[in-house]
Amino acid sequence: MSLEDEQEVLLPGSEDGPSGRAVQGRLPAICDPSRFAHRAVVLALMCFLGFGSYFCYDNPSALQAQVQLDMKVNTADFMQLYAFYSWPNVVLCFFGGFLIDRVFGIRLGTIIFSLFVCVGQVIFAAGALFNAFWLMEAGRLVFGIGGESLAVAQNTYAVSWFKGKELNLVFGLQLSMARVGSTVNMNVMGLVYQRIKDAMGSAGHTTLGVTLMIGAVTCLFSMACALILGYLDKRAEKILNKEQGKTGEAIKLTDVKDFPLSLWLIFLICVCYYVAVFPFIGLGKVFFMEKFQFSPLQAGAINSVVYIISAPLSPVFGFMVDRLGKNIIWVMCAVVTTLAAHLMLAFTLWNPWIAMSLLGISYSLLACALWPMVAFVVPENQLGTAYGFMQSIQNLGLAIISILAGVILDSRGYLFLEVFFSACICMSIIAVVMLYFVNHIREGDLNLTSWEREKQQKEAEVEARRALLQREASELRFRPLSAMALRIRYLTRLGAPLPEHYSSHLSSLAHRSVLK
Repeated sequence: MSLEDEQEVLLPGSEDGPSGRAVQGRLPAICDPSRFAHRAVVLALMCFLGFGSYFCYDNPSALQAQVQLDMKVNTADFMQLYAFYSWPNVVLCFFGGFLIDRVFGIRLGTIIFSLFVCVGQVIFAAGALFNAFWLMEAGRLVFGIGGESLAVAQNTYAVSWFKGKELNLVFGLQLSMARVGSTVNMNVMGLVYQRIKDAMGSAGHTTLGVTLMIGAVTCLFSMACALILGYLDKRAEKILNKEQGKTGEAIKLTDVKDFPLSLWLIFLICVCYYVAVFPFIGLGKVFFMEKFQFSPLQAGAINSVVYIISAPLSPVFGFMVDRLGKNIIWVMCAVVTTLAAHLMLAFTLWNPWIAMSLLGISYSLLACALWPMVAFVVPENQLGTAYGFMQSIQNLGLAIISILAGVILDSRGYLFLEVFFSACICMSIIAVVMLYFVNHIREGDLNLTSWEREKQQKEAEVEARRALLQREASELRFRPLSAMALRIRYLTRLGAPLPEHYSSHLSSLAHRSVLK
């Protein structure tokens, strides 16, 4: 059946029935864009769209010892691989949504960003094959150009295909699949390297390059998902007259000057927290091997605990925070728990599974409580700029701290590095305390319960409706009367009969022949 035939079958009002429903059965449910089975296929493609990106993002962490040994680099140079990923996203996070909405469109944009991810990973692997570390850094730069923007495209597809309550579940599933990609990488890439080493008879940069090139297969898989998803979206657009998805982001850098103090404190919490999590995970595998004498397999498994825990807990915590409110309190709980986890790793020899489990729980809780607070402190027309600026500062902090963490580790060791991460978390705690008092003094709603917010929202809606009615009444009072209205008023004052075609119960003073 051709696309035109499918469109004729599925469009409402076709010749076979007044609503078109009688003929929709001609297509199997899995081929019908309006049916759940087809959208389930689309959802699976959306989830796997970012799998390759998240799998390859932490390739350096999973192979830290091998990269440093085979490429003969120190930890500071190794952490440049993460810094080069973050540098382009200091700027691109402002323009990713613009490129999708105004330049490429969602389908072409997704394919282009997927291509950047694939090419970046291939260049990264080629740098190892040719024993050129600068080429590996260039590959990570190209990879970073596509990685964050691909996540924006993924969310745009979700909004385009799913609405209402479905959307929360879809975002949760996408996040869970991203964490699955990171977890699989942490636990698999070391084994792949070992198998390649056994097959080639020795370790070295060639073995590393082949291993990374095998990792690029996941990026090719995600790009295939982008191509199929683009075709299905184009097909659904023609069949259902569905509008192509857009991010809806409106970025105005001039809005920065209007940001309140609360928002700047949220930015500070975000940066100080995440720079103590992601760089630690990037260096964590060797840390667990050296301090706790774990095997590479055990170290990779425990280093992935944060991602394993966040996969199922993120939707749960999101629902909990939505139902209970009190965002600042939850953020404080998450930050304090993270500090406890870092102190345990730094100063005790307790089983690190305890600390990493706490870190995974707090990481999931903070994401669910912190990021929604932006919408409470800025108007809707500034949300795109606020979130773009937040991501920009986060990537800038990650780029700088990644390099600094490598320098600290080379010169002072893991204990001093853990103290540094703990200091970053302490700064985040100070920012949370300041945010609490600023919100309290200004009577903000960041720490309201969900029912208090609901009551406040209803009162605001009532007030807005009252203001609208007053404005409309004011406009009616001063609106000039038409010739017909003047004539009716004159006849009414004289006590004369009104024209037959006039209906006195219509406030608009319109002719009966017009309103039917």
